Amino acid sequence: MRLPALAFLLLAQTATASAQPPRPAPRVIIETDAGGIEVEIDAAAAPRTAENFLRYVDDRFYDGTSFYRVVTPDNQPDNLVKIEVIQGGADGTRATRDPIAIERTSLTGLKHLDGTISMARNGPDTATSEFFICIGAQPELDFGGRRNPDGQGFAAFGRVVSGMDVVRKIQRSAVSAQRLTPPVAIASIRRQPAH
Repeated sequence: MRLPALAFLLLAQTATASAQPPRPAPRVIIETDAGGIEVEIDAAAAPRTAENFLRYVDDRFYDGTSFYRVVTPDNQPDNLVKIEVIQGGADGTRATRDPIAIERTSLTGLKHLDGTISMARNGPDTATSEFFICIGAQPELDFGGRRNPDGQGFAAFGRVVSGMDVVRKIQRSAVSAQRLTPPVAIASIRRQPAH
């Protein structure tokens, strides 16, 4: 009689666990001089990248940093593959943790669409704290894309859910080459209560 009772107990526990609603995706607010941007972090699809970003958020690393770079079709004369993004973070002015391994879009299923947030990098597995937000679909930033010769793409890990007007306002700000003049200050990035 013990085996059937144990089997019933395990089935009951499994049914209870599967009945639990999924945990809501974490959200953050990026407060800038140009306004607020609310971002939903896809911790389910890109857990390593999401955890890395949220650790920086929880450490208040981004407070007092900026959006400092804007890439538009008009300011990349040396690039055959054009993209449109705004990039933010500390721009190498603060110590960061060790780089993380790239979570390729071919594995996460995420794509670089309008409003996607993703990690900036040089070579594969070099991302630390810098991030960018896409303006319009940017498939050349996905795995297999041609923006970087290595073809590994960038690690997308969330999307803007409100504030794309602010992203576009930053994109239209004055630039010298790809540098915002002046940078748009990031006052803070904070987690939001679960919805």
